[in-house]
Amino acid sequence: MLTAIIVEDLMDAMQLLKRDIERHHPEIKIIHTAQSVVEAAKVLRNNEPDILFLDIMLGDGTGFDILEIFPELKSKIIFVTASDEFAIKAFKFAAIDYVLKPYAQEELSKAIERAKQQIQPNKERLNILKQTLNSPDKKPDKISLHTLDKIIIVNLDDIIRCESDSNNTMFYLKDDKKIFVTKTLKYFADLLKPYGFLRVHQSHLVNLQCINAFIKTDGGYLMLKNGKSVPVSVRKKHEVIEVLDEMHK
Repeated sequence: MLTAIIVEDLMDAMQLLKRDIERHHPEIKIIHTAQSVVEAAKVLRNNEPDILFLDIMLGDGTGFDILEIFPELKSKIIFVTASDEFAIKAFKFAAIDYVLKPYAQEELSKAIERAKQQIQPNKERLNILKQTLNSPDKKPDKISLHTLDKIIIVNLDDIIRCESDSNNTMFYLKDDKKIFVTKTLKYFADLLKPYGFLRVHQSHLVNLQCINAFIKTDGGYLMLKNGKSVPVSVRKKHEVIEVLDEMHK
């Protein structure tokens, strides 16, 4: 039997989550609920659950305030957040799991299964999440990347380019380091597009700051500042020229 605490400021949402867990996950016993940072702090002082269901936005603060009060908390955390594109982006940058409200039962079950298997996100990943949530219009400094056996945090500006490798992605960094990440190129193209990354080919995503020149011969390709070249697809050629012209105005 696993123990759980739910921290959720909306009574209806809390009762729904509690009912869903009790109905579909009899292996989890909910030992307490809380509706605020203050109430959660009182509960967690005397109870460390196996799983903490944690809402991000609470009436008297945020879920991060609770984690700062209990930096040594060993509970597996399942973040619960409202359906917001900035929140989703922040969780993706930090490579931290979340459940979106309103959630489907299948999503909740998957989150619970992942929580059982995963180690706690470290402080640096939680900081990436917090900073990206707090400054949705600012370019994030770092991103967390899921490899086969660990999560690596890299500076966004250190990424030169990304290349598709089946359903995975190879990241090429400025120190000649390569990182094999278990997510698709499309996932990162969508995530990084607002921050100066352009998909120039079905298999290639490039940091615009690392481009030296666009060569129009041989079908069209980019020369990067590190001396490497990247092909540009016929379909993307016009967009690449347009973006580079805009950069040099």
